[in-house]
Amino acid sequence: MSKYITTPIYYVNGEAHIGHAYTTFIADTLARYERLKGEDTFFLTGTDEHGQKIEEAAKKAGKPTQVFADEISAKFKNLWDEFEISYDKFIRTTDDYHKEGVKKAFLKMYEKGDIYLGEYEGNYCVSCEAFFPETQLIDGEFCPDCGRSTSIVKEESYFFKLSKYQDRLLELYEKNPDFIIPKAKANEIVNFVKGGLKDLSITRTSFSWGVPLPKEVNNPKHVMYVWLDALLNYITALGYENSQEQLMYRYWPAFVHLVGKDILRFHSIYWPAFLMSLDLPLPKHIAAHGWWTRDGEKMSKSKGNVVYPKEVADAYGYENFRYFMLREVPFGQDGDFSQKALIDRINSELSNDLGNLLNRIIGMSSKYSNYHIDSKDVLKYHKKELDAVDEILEGLDKFMEQVQPNRYLEELWKVFVIGNQAIQESEPWVKIKNNQEDEALATVALVANILARASVMLYPVMPKTAQKIASALKFEIDNNSYERFVNNKELLSPFDIEKIPPLFPKIEEPLLKDVKKEEKKEEEEVKQEKPKEENQDNLITIDQFFKTELKVATVIEAQEVKKSKKLLKLQLDVGEEKPRQIVAGIKEFYSVDELVGTQICMVANLKPAKLMGIESQGMLLAAKDDEGLCLIRPEKPKKPGTPIG
Repeated sequence: MSKYITTPIYYVNGEAHIGHAYTTFIADTLARYERLKGEDTFFLTGTDEHGQKIEEAAKKAGKPTQVFADEISAKFKNLWDEFEISYDKFIRTTDDYHKEGVKKAFLKMYEKGDIYLGEYEGNYCVSCEAFFPETQLIDGEFCPDCGRSTSIVKEESYFFKLSKYQDRLLELYEKNPDFIIPKAKANEIVNFVKGGLKDLSITRTSFSWGVPLPKEVNNPKHVMYVWLDALLNYITALGYENSQEQLMYRYWPAFVHLVGKDILRFHSIYWPAFLMSLDLPLPKHIAAHGWWTRDGEKMSKSKGNVVYPKEVADAYGYENFRYFMLREVPFGQDGDFSQKALIDRINSELSNDLGNLLNRIIGMSSKYSNYHIDSKDVLKYHKKELDAVDEILEGLDKFMEQVQPNRYLEELWKVFVIGNQAIQESEPWVKIKNNQEDEALATVALVANILARASVMLYPVMPKTAQKIASALKFEIDNNSYERFVNNKELLSPFDIEKIPPLFPKIEEPLLKDVKKEEKKEEEEVKQEKPKEENQDNLITIDQFFKTELKVATVIEAQEVKKSKKLLKLQLDVGEEKPRQIVAGIKEFYSVDELVGTQICMVANLKPAKLMGIESQGMLLAAKDDEGLCLIRPEKPKKPGTPIG
């Protein structure tokens, strides 16, 4: 049986973030699992490159749209290649074969009477590339999905007869209760469709960056709606209506389309309706996962708390990161990324439960049998434990079928618990002392066999880690080892175990910058240490006051301090031989351009201090209230260095 697995094609208006990685990790895990079982599997990912949002992003970047799309698409592909994602094809909606396939699909629906010309007026969100009825808007203006402002758009448009397929869609959901995963999401879609479907505007005339209509339609001012274009990638990748159409017969319909919950409606309503119009079979599952936050907060560039996959992988190890993502959250629910949770899982589950189990049998076999392990007495002394392991492994398949990688891993880890408990209860070191060598070595061999079977099943999630374990146990993970150890329950042949370094060294402290701590530290530094008053009532003498040198200075250069939200670095003319450098927390209130050439007042004899590692040789004078901050300046221009007093 063939299996076709897809990620959504990712929109090329920004870098890959943790949400993209999560979807891709799940798809890759499912694909590796199916191949391990011997299934003929095709795994598709790629990039979505058309639409007004891309056109505007390219213009903002000052680049031709195709060049901009090429650059961002390459970043996605390069990241997945670096992560060794096992995709079979990487599709781009700017690929010629895709555009031709989309035109043919449009023409087929048009000739069937499912597409007609009309006029559309509605609230359009550029960010989501979608129209919304006024009843769905927030405060009558804002997009219900992303919260951004919408605009009224009125233009000629071709419409797809979505309303025609309302009853067939409801029948689909009723007869196939697992068409949408998880079921809670299915209820939302069913209720939405029951509320009534309107025909869908599927072309635009307000921009040009898209797939033009087929020449047979004879209306060149239109380009296709990005979602019609994008969804059809799932069949154009298989050669729909072109010379590679044999892949359609081999892999379509899809086993699962993996998507984020924000695009579930497009995939579970529009996509099956398009397929019905094209007289094509429908996918088995549309599986929608939740969103990710960081330390309980929504991620955003402005907050500086976006989690970039490569940064985490470089710091903690790619497969450790991958394991955490798949284990941390039940599929369909929102997840939270925190370094503490990641470190806890690495140290506890990976290092203690799995890594330590392998270390223990390497250590015991070195002491008891010169690294030699023989399974001859395993069933004699440990059939009960081995049966328990096999029962767990037999139950794992349903979790992959239901797209529940977290439950899959939760159950798999019970196998390692059985291995560790077997060592604790059998106490091989005691049996060796009591001349019960056969029993002691049988326990070591039991754990070796547990690790062999479990490593095969761990492979889809952590392929390199699983292969390292298998290599130490002197076998390779492939469909043959899956058949031998998991299906047929064979035991390892006698072998000499290989001594390898610990798989998961303990992590003592966070390895990525903590955004909140950095901001707090910066705020403290901005305040700077002020001389402590000797009097409780803060009164000072005139002599104390005159110890402070206040001077007029001219700003001759200003720069933003990288990675700081608050700090500017200023070079000041204070009437001295060399300029003075001051670091000031005024970035939120003044730009570098408006400061250069102006005059300020400063404390000139303050002890130098370092802010974010940059020396500051004085302090600006400013006043701040509820309306903001303003610098204290001389009323008229003064010579740099003029004393204030």
